[in-house]
Amino acid sequence: MTENGKVTIAPDEQGNVIRVSKNNPEFGHVRLTQEKVGFGSGSWVKKSSRSTLIHGTVEDLTAIGIADKKELPGQIIIREQLEAFSGDNPDRDLKIAGDTGIVCCKHGEPIYRKTFYSMDQDEGDTLVAHTNSDAIREANGAPKRTTISAEQIAELTNPTDEEPTTSRRKKKEVENQVDIEDSIEEIEQEELEVEDASFEL
Repeated sequence: MTENGKVTIAPDEQGNVIRVSKNNPEFGHVRLTQEKVGFGSGSWVKKSSRSTLIHGTVEDLTAIGIADKKELPGQIIIREQLEAFSGDNPDRDLKIAGDTGIVCCKHGEPIYRKTFYSMDQDEGDTLVAHTNSDAIREANGAPKRTTISAEQIAELTNPTDEEPTTSRRKKKEVENQVDIEDSIEEIEQEELEVEDASFEL
């Protein structure tokens, strides 16, 4: 479930909607922005700002009358894939985890991420889940997750009156570990918000 804001045309500092290329004045682009609110894993509300560029010749961009508009129908979508979007500069679209500098990877393969403008309101994001979470957590200074077996949980959550002091102490240590893992999950959700913001063009 998502709630989309309007796709807004963002002019440059001089108020130009069509931004002419410095390398070739025949070509230009228009910058679009959109605010989105969604609900991610664990029912976390996730608000993000997205941006993308529409490219074309200055003549074509002028002909469609985009310079006179402030908004466009549709939405800005995210596409992630394991192939580079650009053969000339593949590193430009690497998916980076927040400010860590760590490239998100799936089984050692880098993930590429790019935003696109779509006139289809029903088109969804195409996302690739990364598998190098431990490296990202380590870069953020968070410890790796510790797995607790079902037997340990059962033993610790069903104490008896004769439970020895050492078991009660161990139970407290595991409860503290669970609290730490909950905190890590909250940090990861906050990282996703920062990560979304870092992908603005």
